[in-house]
Amino acid sequence: MTRVTSSNQKSILLYLLLTFLISGVFYFLIIYNGKLSAANGRYTTGLMWSPAFAAFITCLLLKIDIRSLGWEWGKTKYQVQSYFLPLLYALIAYVFVWCTGLGGFYNTSFVGETMLSLRLGNLPPWITIIIYFLLTGGLGIFKSMANALGEEIGWRGFLVPRLYNDYGFTVTSIVTGLIWGLWHYPILLFADYHSATPPWYALSCFTLMTGSMGFMYTWFRIRSGSLWTAVLLHASHNLFIQSFFSPITTDNGKTAFYIDEFGIVLPVISVIIAVICWLNRKKLIPKINMNVS
Repeated sequence: MTRVTSSNQKSILLYLLLTFLISGVFYFLIIYNGKLSAANGRYTTGLMWSPAFAAFITCLLLKIDIRSLGWEWGKTKYQVQSYFLPLLYALIAYVFVWCTGLGGFYNTSFVGETMLSLRLGNLPPWITIIIYFLLTGGLGIFKSMANALGEEIGWRGFLVPRLYNDYGFTVTSIVTGLIWGLWHYPILLFADYHSATPPWYALSCFTLMTGSMGFMYTWFRIRSGSLWTAVLLHASHNLFIQSFFSPITTDNGKTAFYIDEFGIVLPVISVIIAVICWLNRKKLIPKINMNVS
């Protein structure tokens, strides 16, 4: 049986307490306004950086070296995979939705507004879509990473290594995935971070997605030794799904039940990825050395 260290327990509990306390400030501000876009999105940015603030404060209080959070870049191949994997599973999910008629391709209103915003003249729809996709995936990733970094310093930089060293891959993946999902509940239930589906359905799909994605994030974090894989996974996921695939999909009446983070298709694909990661868990090192020289 894995030996659980009291120092790890203390740091984990303090970190989680601080995360939810700091997040509470931004929960209130977002819920009071009812929108993630309140204050031009600055409240949401504050919320996404709450896990990082909690990690930094925990390190300061417990005299943990901040260099132990996984700042090393690691092998570039893992960073490249982390960028393209969300694009791949999003593409699979949405092509399935479009081909089955659960949702339509493409949203003419969205493409028309995008064409006007590009200010490049009266472009054909397919050229507008390609340009927007390239701009989103090429330049948008940097802004998306800035927000994702705040969460991942905490979740995968601080929390995952400490849980992994005491509980191993499976427990760490499940626990971090579920905590990550739970952390979103207040804005999902009481603000506008949801879809047109019933709250119980959106909550179930979202929890299944984050719970299973915990396996993917943990696998890449341990395999690469770098929190930057998690940052790229998170940033790429948010970017392509929220800024490209969902907006470009036409609602056919029940489409919300299948697309985005609150529909069923992405969670099902996430479960498949989780199984693949679990089957490859033996490729991971048994312990992470968090002693920084």
